Amino acid sequence: MCWWLGKWHRPAMTLLLDHDTPDDLAFSLEAIGHQVMHVREVLSREASDAEILNHAHSQGWVVITCNRDDYLALARTHPHAGIIILIRRKTRVAERSALVHLLDKAGETGIANNINFA
Repeated sequence: MCWWLGKWHRPAMTLLLDHDTPDDLAFSLEAIGHQVMHVREVLSREASDAEILNHAHSQGWVVITCNRDDYLALARTHPHAGIIILIRRKTRVAERSALVHLLDKAGETGIANNINFA
């Protein structure tokens, strides 16, 4: 950890935002030092959830998705570098807050290779 902007800052992770996640999540995640990729930047728009998870795993990236049921099923049979299931809330601010809180509390060791809910 290093001292940064008055807070302890954990090492950055690369996070892959699934098709169903709000684009504005990227701004908050980048602001706290993470690298953010969108599925549309690295795979075709028709990429299946399994293809997305496999690609993220091969790169060591954590997938952030709102697609709970499909990714929980895939996680039983596919290796992954980590999955964060974003729970939809009444506001985008609440979604971003929950995600940033999870990343802060769990850190890379709590996120990597695990399934988390934010």
